[in-house]
Amino acid sequence: MKSSLVLMAAGLGSRFGGTKQLVPVGKNGETLLDFTIQDALRVGMTDVVIIVRSEIVNDMKSHVERLHPEGLDFRFVLQDRYGPARAKPWGTTHAVISASEAVEGPFILANADDYYGPSSIEVASEQLPNLDEKSAALITFELNKTLSSSGPVTRGVCDVQNGLLSEVIETEGLFYNKSSNEITCVEGNVLKPDTPVSMNLWCFHPSILSSLQSLWEEFLEENSHSEVAECLLPVCISTLMDRHDFQVSTVPSQEEWTGLTNPDDLELVRNKIHNLRS
Repeated sequence: MKSSLVLMAAGLGSRFGGTKQLVPVGKNGETLLDFTIQDALRVGMTDVVIIVRSEIVNDMKSHVERLHPEGLDFRFVLQDRYGPARAKPWGTTHAVISASEAVEGPFILANADDYYGPSSIEVASEQLPNLDEKSAALITFELNKTLSSSGPVTRGVCDVQNGLLSEVIETEGLFYNKSSNEITCVEGNVLKPDTPVSMNLWCFHPSILSSLQSLWEEFLEENSHSEVAECLLPVCISTLMDRHDFQVSTVPSQEEWTGLTNPDDLELVRNKIHNLRS
């Protein structure tokens, strides 16, 4: 079975103020997802699935076809055509299962508006041959390498026991306090700089799709009329670990995360990309 890179690119970009998935940050008009695709190609992955909204799919197709060689096999999945219609996307679990028919083998799942550094996709690809129906892998990043200088951020703080994920704790208001030389969150707790966090860089066996489908259906039974509830991947992964003897290995990346959260991030990201990819 061939492996795939699956990119989640259907978000609304509410905090950023627009479709940040298509905002150019590289010298040739590359967006952040283009660098992730290049890194995947470098390790021999040629199958790319991009999950988008209907309103941006044509722009996304034109963009990737212009920037990437013919040897890549691109497939585009419309997340908003899967399940009940509403303005706000249904969350990361919904995004993943919307791509079920486009994914044939093990896959790396990544955010389209994040760049994980030159070696992270290689590290992720090395995990794929080891996965089965009862296992997955999460590439983690050190907290201090994922902060934004433009304001507080939310991160999935990982509780790791003996190399296995125990829990992902959604932690809000994380920022570096210069006066105290500490990283704190909205509750005021101090976190260590090397605390492992999730930036949604996952490695999955294709069997995960049927398991997530079942959890999506459970979620929908209670939330089908909601305009805001989201079916989130970390919550579903925790449920699988609790119910089904499912294990997630955590694999640390040494890279620094780069991403667009707020408009003020744009110039900083362009400078970082220039230094990384020039």
